[in-house]
Amino acid sequence: MPSKEEIRHFIAKRVAKEFQDGDIVTLGIGLPTLVADYLPPEKHVTLQSENGVLGVGKTPAPEACDEQITNAGGKLISLIEGGCYFDSFSSFNMIRGGHINATVLGALQVDEKGNLANWVVPGKLVPGMGGAMDLVVGAQKVIVAMEHTNNGQPKILKKCTLPLTAAHEVDMIITEKGVFRLNANGLTLIEISPLSSLEDIRSTTEADFKVNLKNQ
Repeated sequence: MPSKEEIRHFIAKRVAKEFQDGDIVTLGIGLPTLVADYLPPEKHVTLQSENGVLGVGKTPAPEACDEQITNAGGKLISLIEGGCYFDSFSSFNMIRGGHINATVLGALQVDEKGNLANWVVPGKLVPGMGGAMDLVVGAQKVIVAMEHTNNGQPKILKKCTLPLTAAHEVDMIITEKGVFRLNANGLTLIEISPLSSLEDIRSTTEADFKVNLKNQ
């Protein structure tokens, strides 16, 4: 079985295939930041960080780090040629104004209606929602990148039980087991990963879903 870190990178590599040439994409903290390392070189994709960076590059080598350049999660990042910095006001004008083609976020739970819970577990101390609520409402496409289960318990549910970040906003879910699309007709499994099987996905997914596998 792959390690947890290998699974995270497997998911990030698959997410990177979803973008189109010219897209501006905001990566959430945690697993989504790994996507920067797997963008296809033939596609021109510009990464934005909600703390005010446009043109985020690949994860820098330790000896090449500038401790003043971080993403919204405080992780050290690199900047591509032509990248720039700006204030939080300008950053959220981009996000709330609908100028972000896609955002990639982690999740605690997602349900079959496209509801997302990714910011708080009741009773546990958290720093706050951050920009997640703005991103899922403002971005043109919302991709959830997460591990399929948490300690063996499904994270793709019939109905979220944790406080919602946003309702009916998720367009795609990518896990180490497969890829789902969401629309008005519900949840559809469109791809099974080499790490899984349809039987495995059915047994670890609480939500109802249709199956429409393409190119498999």
